[in-house]
This record gives sequence, structure tokens and C-alpha cells, in this order.
Amino acid sequence: MQLDPTRFDHAAFLRDTWQQRPLLIRNPWRGWANPLEPDELAGLACESEVESRLVTGGTGAWQMEQGPLQEERFATLGSAPWTLLVQAVDYHVPAVAALLEAFRFVPNWRVDDVMVSYATDGGGVGPHFDQYDVFLIQGAGRRRWRIGGRHDDTSPLLPHADLRLLAGFEVQEEWVLEPGDIVYVPPGIAHDGIAVGDDCMTYSIGFRAPSRAELMDGWSESLLDGLTDDDRYADPALPLQDNPGEITPAALAQLHAMATAGLLDMDGFARWFGQHSTRPKYPEIDWQPEQRMDQSDLAEMLPAGALERNPAARFAFVRQGETDVLLFVNGRCIPCEGAAATLAERICGEDHLLVEPAAIADPAAAELLLALVNEGAVAFDG
Repeated sequence: MQLDPTRFDHAAFLRDTWQQRPLLIRNPWRGWANPLEPDELAGLACESEVESRLVTGGTGAWQMEQGPLQEERFATLGSAPWTLLVQAVDYHVPAVAALLEAFRFVPNWRVDDVMVSYATDGGGVGPHFDQYDVFLIQGAGRRRWRIGGRHDDTSPLLPHADLRLLAGFEVQEEWVLEPGDIVYVPPGIAHDGIAVGDDCMTYSIGFRAPSRAELMDGWSESLLDGLTDDDRYADPALPLQDNPGEITPAALAQLHAMATAGLLDMDGFARWFGQHSTRPKYPEIDWQPEQRMDQSDLAEMLPAGALERNPAARFAFVRQGETDVLLFVNGRCIPCEGAAATLAERICGEDHLLVEPAAIADPAAAELLLALVNEGAVAFDG
């Protein structure tokens, strides 16, 4: 499913709107069709490997239940407003994963997942703000979005064990969305979506934004893993001090250099961040195919169909010089040269691609593709 470039200008959006202000985008699709039925979403919420939540009640009386849900639970909900939210639906439903193709103007490493919600009339999760960018696509039914001002972690919240609901919410804009309409909300902007009528489905495409604390914690922990107790401060030819209580500038400079030298290693940071940013969201799920392929199977399959990335697999690469790349797949780093590097770049940049047999004539490229197929990171269409 693609956006109509005459109704949505990627470059203008990134320049004028991205992380600056909310935006209502009236049905910019070449042809909108809701990619998921409510019953299918409810079925996913009953699966143990799928993350889901059920929010019932309304203003002042919200309650939340964590999934997996029992199928019988939906029959007991009655007429009070309720909302079902299911995370990472794109991992399980190809038609939902296809929505992401329209948003590839944002780097892939920033994409988190597609959360899908279903709500009855009046259903919602209350006024809140997120710490990441989000596109809210109206799939079916109608939803009223109320947009507020900018908030942060100092903003007062209502007392609630499970939901981060704003205590103060002043509406600045209000829009009712029809199927195919989109609202973009930058980080920190308060918003509140309320279903108008039943069978309201919304697709939320969220984007990850690592915090400074997360980066510092992860990168420094990675560095610590490579250090030993033998790497210590030393001060041969120690000069006599006038006052033994002073930590001298020379000592501080040496200690500071010891503490920061590794942090400034850009190549090491690039390797760590590539692995960190591609770690699978749900590592406990095994996506390996039931039958492993060998090189003869691969040669037979190539002419038969397109190669597809597993929506649950995370890919990225970092260039090394003019021709080589470091490929990152689900937290692993794979150095690639020549034809393998070319293939790695294509897989990272295209959701679906045709791989000609000549592309894996190089043994390293063939080995790379076979490894990705056998770990379930890519598969042949059909």
C-alpha cells in the first residue's frame, strides 16, 4: 500500500513537520483498504507470544488487563466502552507489515512496530503523550483525536497503576478521522483518541528514539565487558606533592583520559549501536523454518520468487570504506565485502527483492543469503 505523492510530499514533511508539530493528513493513499478484520485482531490477543492489552471504562475509571486474553472475555465486556491494543501486529500479518513500506522515508532503524487497536463507541486510553514519533492511521470506523500541548516527564499524571494519563490536558486542535486518514504526532505532544461509533480500528506506527541514558548505559556496559582488572592507573616517577590531600590536575587528566578513551571510539560505537538497534523485540520467538536449506535448495528457489524480509527481523548496515559494510541482523554483526556487501545493502533497503542467480555466484554472498534464510530473517515469497 503506497501513499499518493500528489497528496503527501515526503521531503516537505521531513523539512516542515517531522518532530516539530502535529499534522492531519486526509487520506493520502492511492487506494485505502483496511488490512485486518476485528476478529483477526481479537484472535492475536489470545495468543501467548503476542503482547496485548484490554482497556475498559472511561474518564476517571480506566482499567487495564494484560493479555493473553481468553476468547470468552470478549463476550463479557457488555456495552461499556473498551479498547483492545495489540503490539507488533506487523510481525504476524503481512498485510499490516505492508503499511510500513509507505513510511520508508524514515530510516528503518527508527521503526519500532505497528500497534493495532480496536475500540467500541467512546473507547480510548485517555489523554497521554509518547516519547517517540507516531503515525496514527484510521483503518476502519471513525475516531476523534484531541491534540494538546507539549509535555515531558515533569508533567503531572493521574494516579493509575498501569496507564500514564495526564492530569492536565488542554485541547488545542480536534479532528475526526475517517478510514485512510492519518494523524502524525511528534514526541511529547499530548493526544487523546476517542472512538466515534463501533468498529473503530487504528494502526499506530511508532518510531524508536534511544534516550541519552540508554545510549550511555548500553555503550559503557559494552566497553566494560572488554576491560580487565589489570588495566589500572599508574604513576611511575610520581612527583612529590606539597599537600598529599590534593588530587592534582595531572592525575585528573590521566584518570579522565582512562575513563573516556573508549567512549570516543567511533568504530567501536558504530558496531555496538548496530547490534543494539537491531536486537529483536521478542527474542523468545523462534522464526527458523522447519526445514533448513542448503546451497542446492537455494539455487532452485531463486528463480521461483521474490525474497522477503521477515517483518520481525531487524536489519541495518554501516559502511566500512567505499565497498565493504557491517551488516547487522537481529543483534548480530556480519562483516561483508564485495558481492556480499552489495547483497546486504539490497536486503536492508528493500522489503521485497528479486535476487538473480548471478548475485550469489560469489561464495560469500551465497553463504550470507543461505544463513539469513535458515535463521528465518528472510524467506522466499510463498
